[in-house]
Parts: sequence; structure tokens; C-alpha cells
Amino acid sequence: MTDLFTPPYPQPPKTKRGLLKRFLSGWHSWIHVLFDKSYTMKMGEIRLPSRTMYIANELSLVDQILKGGTAYPKHSELVRNLDPLIGNSVFSANGADWESQRAMVNPAFAHTALGRSMPLMVAAADDLLARLDAADRNRPVDIDPMMTHVAADIIFRTLFSQTLDEQRSNIIHTAFGKFQRLAHSASMLRLYGVPAGWFEKRSKTPARAIHDVFRPIVEARYEAFHARGEAQQRDILQSLIEVKHPETGVHFTCDQVMEQVSTIFLAGHETSASTMTWALYMLAECAHIQDRVRAEVAGLAGGETLTGAMLKEMGQVRNIFKETLRLYPPVSFLPREVTCPMPMRDKQLEAGAMLVVAPWLTQRNKDNWACPHSFDPDRFDDPANADMAKQAWFPFGRGPRVCVGAGFAQQEVMTVIASVIRRYRLTVPVGFKPEPISRLTIRPRTGMPLMFERV
Repeated sequence: MTDLFTPPYPQPPKTKRGLLKRFLSGWHSWIHVLFDKSYTMKMGEIRLPSRTMYIANELSLVDQILKGGTAYPKHSELVRNLDPLIGNSVFSANGADWESQRAMVNPAFAHTALGRSMPLMVAAADDLLARLDAADRNRPVDIDPMMTHVAADIIFRTLFSQTLDEQRSNIIHTAFGKFQRLAHSASMLRLYGVPAGWFEKRSKTPARAIHDVFRPIVEARYEAFHARGEAQQRDILQSLIEVKHPETGVHFTCDQVMEQVSTIFLAGHETSASTMTWALYMLAECAHIQDRVRAEVAGLAGGETLTGAMLKEMGQVRNIFKETLRLYPPVSFLPREVTCPMPMRDKQLEAGAMLVVAPWLTQRNKDNWACPHSFDPDRFDDPANADMAKQAWFPFGRGPRVCVGAGFAQQEVMTVIASVIRRYRLTVPVGFKPEPISRLTIRPRTGMPLMFERV
């Protein structure tokens, strides 16, 4: 039996750090704050200068919170953190506002159905392969910006019926990296009661750079429909432009369309790019699993164009997707707000406190999973894990606010993995070990250089 590979994660200290050490370790990454007991506790409590934070890790509490809907709204800190990028959109809204926005946005996701989106994903993956073919493969190729490009290209084609060129892709990759850094710093300072105005102001610049990539498209299409009744494309953007409020019959304003587009674009590319990057890295580290996946893809697809029917049969590729999301959930912490005093386990939660459900912790808890920090895609074929796959695996959330794009994400990540693995043999450069950092999403601190050899 081959020993399981354990990909890198911050080794937690045995005991909880003091306030200053927690601040210093968390300045760059949330997951670096955790200590050993964080991974097995039922419910933790962290008292910070400006906020009390509770982390619910017990499966029954996780279920209660995620299925609680409006009883556990998105925390105001998260809303404030993301405001420069997505404003008051379906991701950040709460209560009745969220319910009406969700009703208006849902029809747009008909354009992500397998039959409609699969050709777009295959075309974007083919363009990725062309870029890899053109790269100097005698040297390591950093796949981090490449995965951002292909994921952003896929959502660009689905949102706007346009391909995404390399120049705009690089703007997005660079700007979002800066936004994450600045927004993370601002959030850390606010939690510790330190003024964060400088970081908040600076975060608006990269957010504006991302908006400027697709604002001309949105404004032109909005004007065409509302001024001239033109609707040349049938895509997500057009659906958002045309949809009406379920009660008032009012359309989204152009600014509101921009907020929804920003949310869909962020959720549709950044999280998937993170998953693709970590999946390809772990396959590069595990030649025996990579060979098995390549054989599965060759047996089902050969050299033919990938189809949805083929993907449905690729159980090993699907398990790679699931195991990557278990180990590196792009959004590792889901903060909710305590709206009124309430008891939970042995604690009395005060109004305004932050109640956190953490996929990073629950999905790495040894009480839930054997060898929780190791890469073992086969665990999802083990009947003994069937219950945990439902209870202790929730990278897309759960309940009424579950990510509506979960199926789309699985389809695009599987398409890219299958496309890359059947053409290239991946290895890790000698001496390289990535360091995961957790801000808005989990990405490698210094990129992800891999070696690519044509099969």
C-alpha cells in the first residue's frame, strides 16, 4: 500500500497563543492563528478587543447554523470587508432583501446548465492547453495565474458571451491578490479595535480595477436593452438586466447589475481557480494517483472532445475535486452574526458576536475523517464515509444559502483537470513546497510552479 501524501498546512502549536502572537500570526493568514485543539473542539471562544468570536465545529451545530437561514445572517464584518468589490449583492444581503435578490438571480443560473456551459468550458480548457504548449516547459510553469485565467475565462464566456484575453486576466489576477491582502489587513485591525481606514481606502483601488474590466460590457448591454430593447445575447448578464423584482416589478439598476455580476464573477472564478491550483499540485505530488486519473480519462474520452456524459462517468476525477475541496476549501470560514442573545452548548452568545462555521476545521477533524490532513481521494468511495461526506463536507455551505453555482464549479474543475492530465505528466520542482494562506480564499503564498511533460 502506498503511503498517503500529506500536503502542506500550518502546523498548529499545542497551546493557544496570546493576543499579540495571534495578531502577528494572523496578519497574513487566518488559518495560521489556529492551535492544535482548534481542529477537535466542539465549540471554541475567542475574545478579541472589539469582538467575541465563537467557532462551532460540532456537526449538529454546523447543521443548525447553516440551515438556519435568516436566523444566522452573514456577519457585518464580512459584508463590510467585501463591500468595495461586491456591494449589496445576493452574497452579502440578509433577510428579506436577500430573499428577493435570490429570487431575481436564480433564473440567470439556467445558463450554467451542463448542456449550455460544457462547450464553453471545453473551449476555455483548450485555450489553456494552447498556453501551456507555448510555455517554456523546460522550466517550472506557475499555474496560479493560469488557473485564474481559465476559471475567469469560463465565467466570462458564461456571463458575457465573450472570451477573456490575457491582458484583462492579468489585471484581475493582480488586482484580486492586492484586494485580498488589503481587505484581510483591514479586517484584522477592526477585530483588534485598531483603526483600519488606510487599508479600507486602499482596497477600493484594486476593486475598481476589477470592475473596470467588465463595466464597459455591463453598461453597454444595459443601455442597449433599456434604451433600445436590444437583447442580442442570451446569457447570465442578459438575464440580470431583464429580470424584475417579484413584488414591485422593478428592474435592477445598472449599479445593482454590476454588484450581482461582481459577485457571480468572484464566486465563479476565484474559488474554482483555487481548487484547480491545489488539485493539480497534489496530483503532481502523487504520480500513482495521477496515472490512475489519466487512465480513467483516456478510457472514457480517448482523444475525443470532453462531454458532460463523459464527466459523469469520471469517478476518480470527481473524487479529486471533492478531496481537494475537503483539504483546501476556498472559503475556509463562514462568519454569521448573532442577532440576539442565545445559548449554544455551554456558552451564552451575546448579540453582535461572530459565530463562525469553518469548513477548514470540520473537514480536517480527526473525529470526522481518518488521516484528516492527508490526500486520499478514495475515501469518497468508502461506504464507511458516506455519512461524513454529507455532514462533514460543506465547501459550498449548506441550507438556503448554499452556493447556487456548486454544480457549475464541479463541472469546470473536472473539465480542466481531465484536459490537463490527459495531455501532460505533472511533477513538482525539486525542493518546492507551497505555503497555503487563507484570506478571502486559500491560495499559495508564492505561486504554484509545476513541471509539465507531454504524455
